[in-house]
Amino acid sequence: MQFAKLVLRNALRHKLRTALTVLGLVVAIASFGLLQTVVGAWYAGAESAAPTRLVTRNAVSLVFPLPLGYRDKIRSVDGVRSVSYANWFAGIYQDPKNFFPQLAVEPRTYFDMYRDYLVPADDFAAFLRDRKGAVIGRKLADTHRLKVGDVMPLRGTIYPGTWEFTIRAIYDGAEQKTDTSQMFFHWDYLNETVKKRGRGRADQVGIYLVDVTDADRAAEVSQAIDALFRNSLAETLTETERAFQIGFVKQTEALVVAIRIVSYVVIAIILAVMANTMAMTARERLAEYATLKALGFSPAFVAALIFGESLAIAAVGAAAGIALTFPVGDWFAQRVGTLIPVFEVSAQTVALQALCALAVGVAAAIIPGRRAARVRIVEGLRAVG
Repeated sequence: MQFAKLVLRNALRHKLRTALTVLGLVVAIASFGLLQTVVGAWYAGAESAAPTRLVTRNAVSLVFPLPLGYRDKIRSVDGVRSVSYANWFAGIYQDPKNFFPQLAVEPRTYFDMYRDYLVPADDFAAFLRDRKGAVIGRKLADTHRLKVGDVMPLRGTIYPGTWEFTIRAIYDGAEQKTDTSQMFFHWDYLNETVKKRGRGRADQVGIYLVDVTDADRAAEVSQAIDALFRNSLAETLTETERAFQIGFVKQTEALVVAIRIVSYVVIAIILAVMANTMAMTARERLAEYATLKALGFSPAFVAALIFGESLAIAAVGAAAGIALTFPVGDWFAQRVGTLIPVFEVSAQTVALQALCALAVGVAAAIIPGRRAARVRIVEGLRAVG
């Protein structure tokens, strides 16, 4: 108890310097947490992918479609439980900056496969009855202030023209990490309209979603599906949903790596600031440390005072910085809207923040603590400032 009081008094001896150091730690820890959360958000889609789901696409590129006739052949492969399909729509809602995923899907099989999308039964039944109906996520609805019954016009890019959809249901996520920024509508409506307009993309599918009976057979089933269409006009590439999602992340991997590096640079900078603070503290108190040693206190006790003060400052800064991360994260999530679908400060990020603060507290005290422990009594008492 006496040791703790002594550490506290030492820390508060220069209130302004301590306050500025703590403020720097708060900013650094909060910034580190926010940047790490951004990195985590990039991988959210891959982390939420089910191990039993596969994605089959055109082997050349995702841009090229697959024939609708592949559906029954894929379903016949041993180990396949169900098959669904989807087309990327890429429409513009009001303004090009309002980006969010829009998928034309086969609704029954798709929502059976994605059980983490929670849709009210009555609303889903209304969606099934309405050819122009749409299901949107809660985050998308909140961002654009949409509700069930609203008409949602989209300006097509891949599929030109103005498309109007009526929102029939809003889905919630079974977990906080579930993406609720998406829009789904009937693939049949898209296909019928394309046929009427005489476009060449009728009866074609962007991707097939395959649910397998056993995750351990995912590689085997993937190879069997691709073998079916080898040497055909549209060969396929089948991979796990996680691998498919990571493929998108790798397109911006340089940016993700840069953000991760910057987060650790922030910690390195605050370490330098903290080390300077502790070095000044030790230099100013050499005479006091020498007096303690003259009174019989061990070098370890003297060093412990330095480490205790450094860790106390780091702990206060870390606690405030971690607490600040959550409201800053909420504010950031509101500003980016649906551009980053899942933005959650995870327990892993909080633990990493605390670990970094601990490392800063210990590292900043090593050299000053070593110097204070080794100071000679005569030299210490002779020291001034």
